[in-house]
Amino acid sequence: MKLGIALSGGGIKGIAHAGVLQALEENNIKVDVIGGTSSGGIIASLYAMGYNPKQILKLYKTNVDGVTSFKTNPLISGLTNFLGKKKGKFIGFKTGQSLEQSYTDLAKENNIEKMSDIKMPVVIPAVDISDSKEYIFTNYIPKQKSQNVQYITDIPVGKAVRASSSFPAIFCPCDFETHKFLDGGVLNNIPVVEVKNQGANKVVAVRFEPDGIDETSNLMDIAMHTIDIMGSQISKNNLQASDLVLTIKTEKMGFLDTSKIDECFNYGYDTALKNMKKIESLLK
Repeated sequence: MKLGIALSGGGIKGIAHAGVLQALEENNIKVDVIGGTSSGGIIASLYAMGYNPKQILKLYKTNVDGVTSFKTNPLISGLTNFLGKKKGKFIGFKTGQSLEQSYTDLAKENNIEKMSDIKMPVVIPAVDISDSKEYIFTNYIPKQKSQNVQYITDIPVGKAVRASSSFPAIFCPCDFETHKFLDGGVLNNIPVVEVKNQGANKVVAVRFEPDGIDETSNLMDIAMHTIDIMGSQISKNNLQASDLVLTIKTEKMGFLDTSKIDECFNYGYDTALKNMKKIESLLK
């Protein structure tokens, strides 16, 4: 029996996924296949490379400021830059280069360069805005392939993480060969089917309960809530294909709010513990 975990995107909230993995480890539950989109891809790649959940939490806090801080503010200026072009390239708030370099260095520490060097089966989705197709960065091309999906194994880990995390308007599209990649959540926010294609018999999907909108909500909150609504529709097929869905409820926080990282880790940990009997029953 092989257990697979599919982790959704969610900005800074993504560290809650490491809390889920911590709870599984403490209960001696082995994860055989892992996949994730955007921030879920960040956690999935680190775990697949051999970093344990507590190490991931520490790395997340160490590297997050360089990724989320912006030299250009306000929001409207950044959106105008993204929608325009400068020297033939789309630009946004951040290039994503600091994110790519951070995870390239972390991979090298474990003698890993490309996705194909990782031993544990892992899948990370991204979308090419040039051809409007979904691509899966992975170390193993599955025998059972999804229709209209392309697979890439020779991409550097840092580049793959950056591509899957290139949230529109926040990060610039990520260039790789002839591709221009954006956040995988555009088409596949919870890669349950791809995790199953890697040989997982049972798959647990982990997602976040959308934050509500009230009088304190700002423009980014509204934009994120709109994307959550679209994402829930896009993810229906994947959620139906899963064997168990863990929905993590967090207190309202911004997409890039770094002040509640430890709290988010604990939200994921507590959610997994509350559902541990259900998870264990899947493996019997």
